[in-house]
Amino acid sequence: MASTSGTKGAGRLEGKVAVITGAGRGVGRACATAFASEGADLVLVDVPGDIVGVPYPLASESQLQHTAEACRKHGVEVLTAAADVRDLAALSAVRELSVDRFGQVDALVNNAGVVAPSGRPVHETSEDDWQLLLDIDLSGAWRMTKLFAPLLIERRAGSIVNVASTAGLVGYRNFAGYVAAKHGLIGLTKASALDYAAFKVRVNAVCPGNIRDEPAAEGRMLSEVARALDVPLAGHQALFTEQQPMNTLVDPVDVAEAVLWLSCDATRHVTGSTVTVDAGYTVR
Repeated sequence: MASTSGTKGAGRLEGKVAVITGAGRGVGRACATAFASEGADLVLVDVPGDIVGVPYPLASESQLQHTAEACRKHGVEVLTAAADVRDLAALSAVRELSVDRFGQVDALVNNAGVVAPSGRPVHETSEDDWQLLLDIDLSGAWRMTKLFAPLLIERRAGSIVNVASTAGLVGYRNFAGYVAAKHGLIGLTKASALDYAAFKVRVNAVCPGNIRDEPAAEGRMLSEVARALDVPLAGHQALFTEQQPMNTLVDPVDVAEAVLWLSCDATRHVTGSTVTVDAGYTVR
């Protein structure tokens, strides 16, 4: 485990470089700090401001820098980059910065995503809303994979983890765009795993369930799901908790631990897998 005093130790990701999208808060922040604690140098990516059509504020530059500073306390090197996963040119620039700074990339975590615009049945969903969800939640991961997979292929090793959702495994009423994007992300995971297996590059997915809006991670996904469903924000976490067989919500760190496991050498023969972290929600 890496030291928190600013000196790196012998962690599971020592000597490796990881690129994480959506790193400004929530699961992305939890993944970044977990990777840093295990010795990984990091490239942390998040969108430079809000996105037209997404009905809630996205991570700010200050939140991304807060994540970076938390990671640096573990003695690792951290590069931050503002880039929209819809912008291939901006992501190409991130790749070049990553190579220039570190000379390699060993792990890619495709975490960037939005849960809304949602809250309407299929026939009331606008084309703009539909395309926006697909472009961020599915095509964003495809763009990052397109750009960074060649770096892993060159090293004949590495890991790609796509952060999907239980919405990639089951349906949710009035969330057709989000559900379609996350189902597509599972399909992208499986196809990519076959494409890169011969090069010893692993591709897996993690499917979180309802994630607690933990103050330390500054996440707000669950509250936005509640808003889309017209569920009162007062007490909404208790309501979602009742739906879980384990009678608990998932914490961001729970998801981060699964992503970390899939990114380290202990899972060098695991590819094309889908790991659920959902307190038993999809068992039923």
